[in-house]
Amino acid sequence: MSFRTALVVTSIASPNDALRRLADAARAHSWRFYLIGDERSPSDFHLPGCEFYSLERQRAAGLRFAEECPVRHYARKNIGYLLALREGAEIVIETDDDNSPTPAFTGDRHRASIAPQVLNAGWVNVYRYFSDLPIWPRGLPLDAARLEPPALGASTPVDCPIQQGLADDNPDVDAVYRLLMPLPVRFQEGAPVALGAGAWCPFNSQNTTWFRDAFPLMYLPAWCSFRMTDIWRSLVAQRIAWEYGWSVLFHAASVTQSRNEHDLMKDFEDEVPGYLQNRRIASILGRVKLSNCKEALGDNLTLCYKALSNEGMIDRRELSLLSVWLEDLENVGASR
Repeated sequence: MSFRTALVVTSIASPNDALRRLADAARAHSWRFYLIGDERSPSDFHLPGCEFYSLERQRAAGLRFAEECPVRHYARKNIGYLLALREGAEIVIETDDDNSPTPAFTGDRHRASIAPQVLNAGWVNVYRYFSDLPIWPRGLPLDAARLEPPALGASTPVDCPIQQGLADDNPDVDAVYRLLMPLPVRFQEGAPVALGAGAWCPFNSQNTTWFRDAFPLMYLPAWCSFRMTDIWRSLVAQRIAWEYGWSVLFHAASVTQSRNEHDLMKDFEDEVPGYLQNRRIASILGRVKLSNCKEALGDNLTLCYKALSNEGMIDRRELSLLSVWLEDLENVGASR
């Protein structure tokens, strides 16, 4: 049965307050809620309004990706995307099990927007459009963290099939920020901002909306640092979006995060590849010759990951797993 909106989360937790609130929101708005488990997930997980997929259920779902993706990895969230796409979702909203929705989270989502657009600006600290604090998103090169973002001009119509919402209280910042700077943080209520061609800002998988044309770009790489999987995905997605005249929209917070327990020094270790290489990754991606043909979206993904692999940025095993993702996308009728 076709439906419009799917909510996708991966978790090894028992039902908690954030998941219950997400399930309530899904039921209230007739969203399909997919929760993708892993090896450490409770065997008796049950949450009304939520479709829980244990490893066994994932492997029985008829998706090759469920067999090939490493376990104990955030990239198994890709299975939730595929399930949603197979069942006809037109919009996929993703978040995490420690994010509680606010009323803004359950509001209407529109692909076309009216927002100021930033073009050809290099690295942009989008958080500074929503805060006067010296704060920056995870994945932003540290030497760009204190730069003032470009002044915003007049709003204009923009096509935004990828939209990133911020998170209040414990936002998505890197381990350096968490180790040195105060939390919690509340972002200002500001108008959305669109980043277009030539403007880079990493976005995460904690409060992100995807519209159907951009579904193939949801792919989370598995053979890389855990703290970089969604960040490197975002850089690839931004680069490909430019070919289609798409912008990435950033909007004010619509979730509050009560962060799960983390070892900040382990987070720092896992983020080191990003601190050292994200500028180079953007440069590599910027040189890749891509097509603006809608049917070439999968080919563009492959070209980007091949370029990163050839430069030693990502393990070559990623190319095989990406091929499985594209095959499953074709089989569920969501490839472009």
